[in-house]
Amino acid sequence: MKKTFLVLLTTFLISLSVFAQVEPNEQLNPLITGVPSLTITPDSRGGGMGDVGAATTPDINSQHWNPAKYAFMESPAGFSFSYTPWLSKLVSDINLLYAAGYWKFDEQQSVSASLRFFSLGEIKLTGERPEDDYGTAHPNELAFDLAYSRLLSEKWSAAVAFRYIRSDLNNGINNSADPMYPGNAIAADVATYYRTPIEMSTGDANLAFGLNISNIGSKISYDQNLTSIFIPTNLKLGGSFDYPFDDYNKISISADINKLLVPTPIKRLEGESDTDYDARRTAYYETGPIAGIFKSFGDAPGGSSEELKEIMWSVGAEYAYNNQFFVRGGYFNENAMKGNRKYFTAGVGFKLNMFQLDAAYLISAAQSNPLDQTLRFTLGFDLNGLQNLMR
Repeated sequence: MKKTFLVLLTTFLISLSVFAQVEPNEQLNPLITGVPSLTITPDSRGGGMGDVGAATTPDINSQHWNPAKYAFMESPAGFSFSYTPWLSKLVSDINLLYAAGYWKFDEQQSVSASLRFFSLGEIKLTGERPEDDYGTAHPNELAFDLAYSRLLSEKWSAAVAFRYIRSDLNNGINNSADPMYPGNAIAADVATYYRTPIEMSTGDANLAFGLNISNIGSKISYDQNLTSIFIPTNLKLGGSFDYPFDDYNKISISADINKLLVPTPIKRLEGESDTDYDARRTAYYETGPIAGIFKSFGDAPGGSSEELKEIMWSVGAEYAYNNQFFVRGGYFNENAMKGNRKYFTAGVGFKLNMFQLDAAYLISAAQSNPLDQTLRFTLGFDLNGLQNLMR
């Protein structure tokens, strides 16, 4: 029915519509999850560096990338707001709003929070007959999380985050024989960050590594738990190197790898009977979220070669002048078999004592990618700067 269709439409709009042309010899077999908006880069700094952020220098928006980085922040508190028009080449009313903030209540500990709201615009619900009119829905997804981070040593920190997720794809409109209900889920992140200085003739450089396993939690259901689907549990691992040319000029080079920790969807095997296929499908949907994490490392139909294709990688660079003016660039790559998202990114930033303004732009490297020309804007505020301004 139309409500089930709306779920599929929404999921595929976000996660599958970004697919560009696939090589003729590749069989498309992407990993499908619920609430895919959780994987969208929310801020302009990470978005300008090829969606890199696990080990980059700490900033206000570290909540999405690696909350363990907050323990290394120099300012005691800050907050930011980000706006991203999404799939703007297809529609004009889909967007992502994101707010993040943190507070260091002593030299070793900090708390942080973020709120993500993803609006899918306006969708008219109809039946199989033209005269069927079930109203207009404004589907949306939101996530709110809190995190605690702590220094474990001078060079090492760790963090844990807890997240509430809500996905409402029809705003309570259930006039059909196939009703849908808002989906709710809870999840947690576990993260760590390591940074060590390296003495160089031009000043102290920094080498850093970061790890974040995000969205470890329950599955989500739109039919009151009759069926459920995985949320995008993700493993993110990254490294970064900051090199100062002199007292005013610095460049950072970073790289991340990502892997969704969800099982590969079931496909019918050649010559497989209906009974065996249905049994495998039932086993797939009955797999629990923790079991799914372990299963995700070895369940791809193509074996280890396909498992490797599920790894996404990205690289990025940032040039900073006097820690006030920033220029960024990066590249993101996903295998054609798993989605074929391939794009370059560029970004700029300007920072004063009390605020920072950043913007990012996406340039597709694959044909017919609706993510092409995506813009992001972020405005951040430093509490120290605001306090000094008010004195």
